[in-house]
Amino acid sequence: MIKVRPSAEQVSMYLERWDSLDNYVLQESSLRKLFAETYPRNVDMDDVLIKVCSLNDFYSTNIFSPFTVAKHIVDLDIDHRLANRDQTLVNDIAVVKVNGQKTINFYSFATKYCSHHFPEDYPIYDSFVEKMLMHFKRVDKFYKFKKDDLKHYPTYHAILMEFSRFYGLEGFTLKEVDKYLWQAGKEYFPKQY
Repeated sequence: MIKVRPSAEQVSMYLERWDSLDNYVLQESSLRKLFAETYPRNVDMDDVLIKVCSLNDFYSTNIFSPFTVAKHIVDLDIDHRLANRDQTLVNDIAVVKVNGQKTINFYSFATKYCSHHFPEDYPIYDSFVEKMLMHFKRVDKFYKFKKDDLKHYPTYHAILMEFSRFYGLEGFTLKEVDKYLWQAGKEYFPKQY
């Protein structure tokens, strides 16, 4: 059970922890370089495929057909929408038809893909973040939403904004709040293997 409410002190503590984790810091800086400097656009299949594969490897997102996902992203022609911070883009990237038949929702991956282009504007969805948000919704009733609402990106974004406002975390970026929620979620709701 989580005994500590979200606060500026809690977020700062988890951000300090994050900065001490070389593997995460270096992984994020290499992805930042890949997405922002080396391959910032999303029109060339080679560029998009290397970004999809890198995210899939670093985050273990279980994309079993990186080529299909990369082709889907290229076909969506996303650069203009990304530049305009179109939040509906996440759900469009997420829904992929695999092998021309089955449709799969790679929502968490899609949040990560957009986030690595514009981290301050596209916070990442993850099961640990979901658990934390659902917990504090139950405990403090910080915002009215259903679990399924977290999988609709504009609503998810609004929930995170309200979470930040409710707990007085407006001095932190959504990326920093995301880092806090993810780490605290791993701590309080560890996966059972």
